[in-house]
Amino acid sequence: MPTAVTSDTMTANLKAGLTVVDLWAQWCGPCKILSPLLAELEHELPLHVLTLNVEGDTKVADEFHVQSIPTMLLYWDGQPVEKVTGAYPKAKLRAHFTQFLEAHDGK
Repeated sequence: MPTAVTSDTMTANLKAGLTVVDLWAQWCGPCKILSPLLAELEHELPLHVLTLNVEGDTKVADEFHVQSIPTMLLYWDGQPVEKVTGAYPKAKLRAHFTQFLEAHDGK
């Protein structure tokens, strides 16, 4: 189950390996499609998902120059490594995360 965080608690919730931070807002239709897919992938792949509602909490979005949501920030061992904007089908997300994990395995 994804963990809801704020800008102030996000860093403390980053895990070893791959952490995906899902930046979303309640009014965002594509966010409502993406969030359940990330929850499913969290159970299927070795990754951790954090959710951050950017409506009224824009510190992280500002820091990473997020122009639109949904946006996913990918962290490896607590360090930001990639920003992915948009909602994608589950198969495409799975392929991207799998490729990412394989490329970072053992590093």
